[in-house]
Amino acid sequence: MIAKTAIAVALVAVAVAAPSQPAYGYTPEPAYEEPAKYDYSYAVKDDYSGNDFGHQEARDGYDTQGSYYVLLPDGRLQKVTYTVNGDSGYVAEVSYEGEAQYLEYKPAPAYKPTPAYA
Repeated sequence: MIAKTAIAVALVAVAVAAPSQPAYGYTPEPAYEEPAKYDYSYAVKDDYSGNDFGHQEARDGYDTQGSYYVLLPDGRLQKVTYTVNGDSGYVAEVSYEGEAQYLEYKPAPAYKPTPAYA
């Protein structure tokens, strides 16, 4: 009987000590009054490693327009131009500049370990 009473008292103590709200300072999501409006772009061209890519996007409310490009391993430049108007979804147009170039395949020499003499 004493054990049951001790367990009940322990459960009540744990329930009373538990915080009613999270301890990490929860705040509700802010309600934005105005639709988003921004414009950004970036580009990377590294002749040493061969990287060439970039992105540009502009948004005014529910109208978004942008494009991005990347230099493909076969030497072509792939460009994607896209728009998003409200609920119409993502509409993209993909184009390529240049002609694909493939290097001649040359197999690497087979690995032959040096003999080990005991």
